[in-house]
Amino acid sequence: MLGRSIADPHGIEGPPSKVEGLGLFDVDTILEGDKVLIEVTGETVGSGVPFKGYEMHVGRTTGALQPLLKLASGQVDGAVSADGRVAGCYIHGLLADDRQRQHWLQRIGGQASAFAYESDVDATLDLLADHLEKHVDCDRLLELAREPQARVKTSGDPTGLKA
Repeated sequence: MLGRSIADPHGIEGPPSKVEGLGLFDVDTILEGDKVLIEVTGETVGSGVPFKGYEMHVGRTTGALQPLLKLASGQVDGAVSADGRVAGCYIHGLLADDRQRQHWLQRIGGQASAFAYESDVDATLDLLADHLEKHVDCDRLLELAREPQARVKTSGDPTGLKA
């Protein structure tokens, strides 16, 4: 998206096509091969701020790049413009890492908050699970989900959930 073009000659993400990118980097992307989805760790090139996230993409990007990230595997990922104003990468969840979020906020003159992504998300999910257990018959829901045959709606029961 940040490069000159994105080509999908094999129709991996829709009909075969090629579209213009934003042209912010002197690169082209071709969608091909299998989708990569792996958990990765590493650090930002230059500043050495550690991160963890997920590499997720299909295809390859070629062209002149100044790398943004160095993965623990030794590979580099992403790109940053010479003036540092444009950056992009294939790592998803980069800003969910508290260290990276703080780094990027400071880089643009902002201040990081005390927000701790993982513990806050875990606490929110725990509250949601407690709420569901209190208000939803989870055992019945799982039972319905495991039933192999389609349920037939009965008269007077628009959900078809009554036996």
